[in-house]
Amino acid sequence: MEYLIIIISTIFINNIVLAKFLGICPFLGVSKNTSTAVGMGGAVVFVMTIATIITYLVQHYILNPFDIGYMQTVTYILVIAFLVQVVEIILKKVSPDLYQALGVYLPLITTNCTILGVAILVIQNNYNLMQSVVFAIGNSVGFTLAIAMFSSLREQLDTADLPEYMQGIPAALITASILSMAFMGFAGLV
Repeated sequence: MEYLIIIISTIFINNIVLAKFLGICPFLGVSKNTSTAVGMGGAVVFVMTIATIITYLVQHYILNPFDIGYMQTVTYILVIAFLVQVVEIILKKVSPDLYQALGVYLPLITTNCTILGVAILVIQNNYNLMQSVVFAIGNSVGFTLAIAMFSSLREQLDTADLPEYMQGIPAALITASILSMAFMGFAGLV
């Protein structure tokens, strides 16, 4: 039951993008096309889950025993950068179209604050390894859900008859705020 509560709260109630406002750069940058957004979400699911496992182990078996917790952020960034390189190599071989579509945003996963934020939140919340994995999966699925929904709305906005000054980013930001308020409706769920 505890894991179900973590999943529901990370996907809907405390959505990493819409409630905690982490990962806004890829949320706005990759959300013009739904297939690209879903591809980015898939990459984030993989990288966030593996990065959380590795950073958890690094924190508990290297940083804490040697009393070098002040190296946490730098160490986590290095782990995430390595994993992004692995994902980039895999995507280049498996799905060249998705690799081309993601373009510059794939290397930006390295600096995607959602991945670093989740790795740090796991330690701050004193989760065990299994709770950490569930927390990472829930947050990454929440990120994917938010970016996929937002990209669908942005595709609809492209065909809408909007005044010139509202086209593009202004309409996207208003849509994102309304989507965020819609997710606030889940607040009393758990």
